[in-house]
Amino acid sequence: MQQTILKHLQTWFVTSDKTHQVIATLALCSIVGISGGALFAFLGPLLAIALIAALVGGLFMLRNTQLTLFALVGAICLLPFAALPTAGIGFSPTLLDLILVVLLLTWLFKLARRKRDSLRSTSLDALIVAFMIVICASFVMGLSFGSLTTNLLRHFAELLLSIFLFFLVINNVRTQEHLGQIITVLILAGFAASLIGTVLYFLPQDLTIRLLSALRVVRYPAGSAVLRFVENNPELPLRATSTSIDPNVLGGLLVIVMAVTVPQFLTPDPLPPFDLGGRRWGINWLVMPVLIVMSLCLLLTFSRGAMAGLVVALVVLALLRHRRLLVFILLAGAALLLLPQTQWYVQHSVEGLMRQDLATQMRLGEYKDALILISRHPWFGVGFAEAPDIDTYIGVSSLYLLMAEEIGIIGLCLFLLIVGLAVMLMLRGLKRLAHNPRLESILLGLLTALLGALFSGLLDHYFFNINFQHAVALFWLCLGLGVASTLVPSGSEAPAPLPGEAAPAPT
Repeated sequence: MQQTILKHLQTWFVTSDKTHQVIATLALCSIVGISGGALFAFLGPLLAIALIAALVGGLFMLRNTQLTLFALVGAICLLPFAALPTAGIGFSPTLLDLILVVLLLTWLFKLARRKRDSLRSTSLDALIVAFMIVICASFVMGLSFGSLTTNLLRHFAELLLSIFLFFLVINNVRTQEHLGQIITVLILAGFAASLIGTVLYFLPQDLTIRLLSALRVVRYPAGSAVLRFVENNPELPLRATSTSIDPNVLGGLLVIVMAVTVPQFLTPDPLPPFDLGGRRWGINWLVMPVLIVMSLCLLLTFSRGAMAGLVVALVVLALLRHRRLLVFILLAGAALLLLPQTQWYVQHSVEGLMRQDLATQMRLGEYKDALILISRHPWFGVGFAEAPDIDTYIGVSSLYLLMAEEIGIIGLCLFLLIVGLAVMLMLRGLKRLAHNPRLESILLGLLTALLGALFSGLLDHYFFNINFQHAVALFWLCLGLGVASTLVPSGSEAPAPLPGEAAPAPT
C-alpha cells in the first residue's frame, strides 16, 4: 500500500506534464500550510517552532546515534529541566527523557537489524546490573512506607535509564573520533552554560527574572523564585544558577566540565577547535577564555562542595601528569585569599569549615538524622517514597548518606565497588595511552572529573537524587566515556572486531 502511494506521488512530481506538477506542488504547499497554521494556532508560534525543530532533530537522531549523544550533552548542560507542556497523561516528560528513549530505541533497533551479538562487555557490567537490581528491590520494599504516584514512578524510571546510559555509551562510542567529538560538545555546552550564568548574574535582577521566567513554556519556575541567594537570604549575595535552577547543581556540572577542559589547556595535542596553533610555553591559550568564564561562574555559585571537588580533581591531575598545574593552583588560591572582591567568599568558606554558618549547621543536622534512619533500615534502605517513621525523613546533603538511606548499605557498597573498579581501569588505561597525547588528555579529564564528582558528593547529593535526573545522567555518562576511552583503539591500532565479526586483514 505504501509503495503504491509513493509510486503515485513520484509519478505526479516527476512527470513531464506541467499541469500535474503544478497540481502536486499546490497540494503539497496546501498540506504544509494548513498543518503549520494549525500548529501555530493551537500551540502558539514559540511552541510550534520548537515542535517542528524537535521533529526534525528527532529524525536526524534516529539516523545517527552520535547526534543523539550531542543532544543529550546539550540538554544536560543547557536545558536540564525542560519538559514538554503536555496535559492529560499524568506527567510531563522532559527533553532529557525523550533523548534517552531515542538513544535506547535506536541502539535496540541496530541490535535487532544486525541479527548477531554485537554487545561490548566490560568488567563493570555485572556489578552495574546488580546495582540496578538492588535499586529496584529497595524501590519495591519502600512502597510499603508510602504510596506509588505517577511522579515517583517517572523519577524512578529516569534513574534506571540514567544508569543504563553507561551501557549505551560503551556500545555506541567505539572510536577516538566519536569520543573526542562528545568531549568537545561537553566543553562547549558547559562553556555556554557558564556564560549564561555569568551574564544573568550581572544583569539587573528584574531583567534576570524576566529572562529566566521566559522558560516557563518548558515547565521551568517563574517569578522572583528563580533567583537564589546564600542561605536563601536576599540580604546575602546572589548565587549563579544559569538554567540549572539550583546553584549547587550548576556547581556540580562545572566541576565535571572544568576537569575535562583543563587537560586540553596543557596537552600538546588538544581537541578541535582548540588545536589551531595557539600554543606558547607548552600551554594552549585558546582554552584560557573558556576556563576563565567557567571559573568565574563556579565562584558565583558559592558552592563550597563543588569548589572542593574541583580542587581535588586538579590536584590529582597535577600529580598524575602535569606538575606545573600546581603553580596555577597556588596562584589561584593566593588571588582568592588576597583580592578584595573575594573576601566575602573566603569568609563564607571559613565559616563553613568552622561550622559557624546556618547552612553548615543544617547540613550537620541532616547527617545526624540520616544516620538514625540508616541504623533502622541498614541493608536495603527505605526506597524513594517516604520515610517509615514520623521522626525521620529522606534527604541529606551527601551522596553517600542519601544512597545508604534509599538503597541501603548493600547498594552503597556496590556503587563504591563500581566506581573503584572504574578508576582502576582508567589508571591502567593511562599507561597504554602514554604515546597518544590527545586520547590521554581525554581520559585524564574524565578520570579527574569522576574523582572530583565523588569528592563533592561528600557535601552534596545531586549525583544520585531522583529529582536531578540530568546530574545522575551526567555522572554515568562520564563513567561510561571514561571506561570507553580505555577500550578505544589508540595510535595505529585497528578497531577491535565485534563479536561475530572477522578481524580485519593486515595491510
